Amino acid sequence: MTVPTTSSSPNGAEDFLPILGIDHVEFWVGNAFQAAHFYQSVLGFDVIAYAGPETGVRDRASYALRQGEITLVVTAGLHPDSPIVRHVAAHGDGVRDIALSVENVDRAFAETTRRGAQPVLEPTTIEGQKGTIRRAAIAIYGETIHSFVNRDDYHGTFLPGYHRVLNGRGTPTGVYSLDHIVGNVELGQMDRWVAFYRDVMGFSQLVHFSDEAIRTEYSALMSKVMQNGTGRVKFPINEPAPGKKKSQIQEFLDFYGCPGVQHLALLTDDIVHTVRQLRSRGIEFLRVPPAYYQSLHARIGPISEDLEAIQELGILVDRDDEGYLLQIFSKPVQDRPTVFYEIIQRRGARGFGEGNFKALFEAIELEQAKRGNL
Repeated sequence: MTVPTTSSSPNGAEDFLPILGIDHVEFWVGNAFQAAHFYQSVLGFDVIAYAGPETGVRDRASYALRQGEITLVVTAGLHPDSPIVRHVAAHGDGVRDIALSVENVDRAFAETTRRGAQPVLEPTTIEGQKGTIRRAAIAIYGETIHSFVNRDDYHGTFLPGYHRVLNGRGTPTGVYSLDHIVGNVELGQMDRWVAFYRDVMGFSQLVHFSDEAIRTEYSALMSKVMQNGTGRVKFPINEPAPGKKKSQIQEFLDFYGCPGVQHLALLTDDIVHTVRQLRSRGIEFLRVPPAYYQSLHARIGPISEDLEAIQELGILVDRDDEGYLLQIFSKPVQDRPTVFYEIIQRRGARGFGEGNFKALFEAIELEQAKRGNL
């Protein structure tokens, strides 16, 4: 579906940056071959395309992976002086690019840079055997970027420079779309990036969680959720808040070395099946105390899912005025306690699991304590 260039944002103003969706998310990693194997064999993604020396790309190796509407890219540098290698040395494996699909790359770049965005890549046409891609990029928090991508004139599998992979099928786990992508920024910087997404990107604020709402005995954080004009793209932004001990956000910042993407939330229509699949393949999830489930029915009311299965798997449930949601959070998926995944199923609810915050963050604190970082 094409979004009109003059679509309206939720606050009624003209949407000067109509975004069709998230085109892909690119990770810069230490070993792309092994990372691709992880996403294929554990999370169930298909490896759809490869770029590297064999395809004429001399400085990096990249694998594009897809499941449903989600496209991930894992990229590793091939030389010691590569900016990718330096990035991984500083931050570990992490998200470099949240690429956005747009109708008009030149307009997206012009509108955002005119409003103050720092340019990273001027609008460029990339040619390949299957057509052309138009692409540009701007900087966001830390060393993360937003690329603007238009592929109307391209008919290949992914991007020019990539060759199709024919034997890369994974066994799906049921995730099919990106619900939201969360960024962590330093203390005092959340409102700066809220203003960036509002004034530079044309987003609006969907919800605000104060440190009182997201607080345990030991730590706290604050969060605001920004969404684009159609509401399809949602970016919560977190910052640490003062507490007795170190918050999960500060732990991320300490180990990542700068602001960055904390987690990707993957949508599924059957969270019980998805979590069973992921657990059987080695994904470890956070566990909340058993007492959480003793009052679950009284707090949430009736749900369609089997409560015994929900408790067995450690899935959290929350309800709002429009329905309920089910969610669970993995432990970090690399050595540094940085990037992790959320699995989420929505049954009408549009929130982010506010009722689960205290139990969830207490579970995170237990993991921090094991690492000696609380």
